[in-house]
Amino acid sequence: MSIEVDGAVAGTGVDVGVPWHYGDPLREQRVLAEGAGLIDRSNRDVLTVTGEDRLPWLHTICSQHVERLADGDSTESLVLSPHGHVEQHWELTELDATVWLDTEPGAAVVVLDYLQKMRFLKRVEPVDVSAGWAVLTLAGPRTADVLAAAELPVPPAGRAVALPGEPGGFVRGRRWPAGAVDLLVPRAAQAARSHALTAAGARPVGLWAFEALRVEQRRPRLGFETDHRTIPHEVGWIGSAVHLQKGCYRGQETVARVQNLGKPPRRLVLLHLSGDADELPPAGTPVLSGERAVGFLGTAVHHYELGPIALAVIKRTIPDDAALTVAGAPVAVDVAAPAVPGA
Repeated sequence: MSIEVDGAVAGTGVDVGVPWHYGDPLREQRVLAEGAGLIDRSNRDVLTVTGEDRLPWLHTICSQHVERLADGDSTESLVLSPHGHVEQHWELTELDATVWLDTEPGAAVVVLDYLQKMRFLKRVEPVDVSAGWAVLTLAGPRTADVLAAAELPVPPAGRAVALPGEPGGFVRGRRWPAGAVDLLVPRAAQAARSHALTAAGARPVGLWAFEALRVEQRRPRLGFETDHRTIPHEVGWIGSAVHLQKGCYRGQETVARVQNLGKPPRRLVLLHLSGDADELPPAGTPVLSGERAVGFLGTAVHHYELGPIALAVIKRTIPDDAALTVAGAPVAVDVAAPAVPGA
């Protein structure tokens, strides 16, 4: 798949290298709700870590319990600052004596530098392999049918398990949305794999539709719903990316203190934006109560059912019925949205 075909419109910012939509983004969201959509996320960076110390070593330098990952196990993790602020977000997969680590577009340089600095005398070899590998995502209720028709493995439903793919890479079950998978494929085989999946019944879907689903389900993204002060409790990364019973790691003291003694200073909320918002405000736009800034906007999207919505991080003390504005227009907190785990 490429942004030059099928009428694709390129994304912007860190997502400039992948299709934002294919001409009808709201219909593409319906595909994710009713069929199977293929999302090109090949702008994600990919690294590998090999060597016999890889799992116990990674266990000591990230926020997740990874020491006993079995072959095919996948999870997510964070790297925190000494004060507990979120610096990196990883998806980790252990497969065939290799840890595959995929992360945000453009983050490989920072991630690899961190891994190299933390090597010490451990028998590990971290490498940036982004030039050779691409991430695709298949989502929607017909995902398993498409995989089977394309003669690809179908991971167990509801489990973050990776199964080897051909030619190389893997098919990995996602935690959200239900039944979705990520496919790691060689870049040289990306076009052929995309064609095989669309021939099997998938429809190309832009990143806009995927982001709309992410916002609806209140899933944070590094650099969009985070800033230099973000701690994991604020955006719901406790449990999914932070293990509360593992040993020491950088930033653990902050995590333990918030978990045991109090509440985080901010929380992630879903906002309904003004109904006439054609041009949506960018991530980082202040959320105001009167003239006072009480938070910042994350990702804002047009949703096919909910209209213009956005994630935002606001002060915990702000009540749900407070009169808030963004870019001069009123917004409302969605009080029906489920609570963010850990917040």
